[in-house]
Amino acid sequence: MKKARGLFAGKKLMDRRNKFKYARKGTREQASGVWKKFDPMRGAPAARGIVLKKKTVEKKQPHSGLIKCVTVQLVKNGKVVTAFVPGDGSIKHVDEHNEVVIERIGGPQKGAKGDIPGVKFKVIKVGDKALSEVLKSKGKTEEKKAK
Repeated sequence: MKKARGLFAGKKLMDRRNKFKYARKGTREQASGVWKKFDPMRGAPAARGIVLKKKTVEKKQPHSGLIKCVTVQLVKNGKVVTAFVPGDGSIKHVDEHNEVVIERIGGPQKGAKGDIPGVKFKVIKVGDKALSEVLKSKGKTEEKKAK
């Protein structure tokens, strides 16, 4: 079936658009805003929180290994989430009761990413410094010690 064309086809085109508006999976929930009700960050790109404890999470099958994570209580609403700490040895720079900034990892449909079960967030800042900057400065001090 082709699209209606012509001088008085506007109503027909609008009806057709409304018919296929929510054809893609998840678009109706996204448009209605229901997901914000269950989103701990309430649609924000990043949120501040306090580290409650450090822990490790096992990877899903067929991979093996332990992922370094922290349990974070968000400042804005008090919800508790698990956040991944990226980078080699970066868990050493995150202590309990530190203030961190977390963001979404970027899994499909606001879910977990890859083989990390139940972890939807990652740490991007510790205190007021970016985690990547903390790791870079750590590398520089190790180079000085080697000399």
